[in-house]
Amino acid sequence: MNLHLLAIDLPGGLGGVLGFAPLILIFAVFYFLLIMPQQRRQKKWQAMLSDLKNGDRVVTSGGLKGTVIALRDDSLHLRVPPDNLRVEVTRASIVTVTTDDAAKTEK
Repeated sequence: MNLHLLAIDLPGGLGGVLGFAPLILIFAVFYFLLIMPQQRRQKKWQAMLSDLKNGDRVVTSGGLKGTVIALRDDSLHLRVPPDNLRVEVTRASIVTVTTDDAAKTEK
């Protein structure tokens, strides 16, 4: 039996809904596999940025490693070894944070 004929014979316009079912299924798969995990990652990153404090060791997206010495609204100042340079970077450029407590427990 041809599926196209089956869709036309269904009462109440149910055939039109069956035509959209693959599109709805594809959107659901994309949502659960791509969109939802990205939203979780974004929320976790925003929480990490809001919890920054002096003394945290951070790594920027450019690979710069340093210690936070001053916080501003949208930027922060880092002390970067070996010459203890003071560098100002945006908060959005921070990729990872290691607090002093975590660094002490690793040693």
